[in-house]
Amino acid sequence: MQNLNKISKIFLYVCSLSGILWFGGYLSRLLLTYQLFEPRDFILKNYVNDQNLGGIFYTLNSSVTFTLILYVVFLVSFVLFLSTSRIKLKEEGWLFVILLIVVITAPFELYLMSLDYQIANKVFYSSFVPKEILAIYIKRMKLLSSFPLIEIFSYCAILFLIIFKPLRMKKIK
Repeated sequence: MQNLNKISKIFLYVCSLSGILWFGGYLSRLLLTYQLFEPRDFILKNYVNDQNLGGIFYTLNSSVTFTLILYVVFLVSFVLFLSTSRIKLKEEGWLFVILLIVVITAPFELYLMSLDYQIANKVFYSSFVPKEILAIYIKRMKLLSSFPLIEIFSYCAILFLIIFKPLRMKKIK
């Protein structure tokens, strides 16, 4: 892993930066979105009404767009890093586990991103109807309700793997 060429270092930097920014944006978006609803039910809290719902969604849309773009950048740069670095995953087990986490969570996240794209599209480009956007948000949270929590813990595990690099094959001299 020490002998990376310049292009793979660039992809590693872009992957790390976009991954960290995406993770932070994802956490903040989840926290802000769940604050709109009562616990256990998807009923809006009493301070959220039809008059301010549009403004709330317009404000939240920046974080939706932010995470949408950064996750795509993260995935592309991660794949490009793996293909240009020529790292042997058999020797770097920690990187193989990271690859597994990303590959397993990516289809679910990409599906949720399709819902995010619908939200961003409705806010920016089509008729802005807050009730339709609310229905998409509720669908997003009900559909894969526990997945965001699993994904957060999985990506926290990635941080552990990057720092400590377990499962590394030792070379015999």
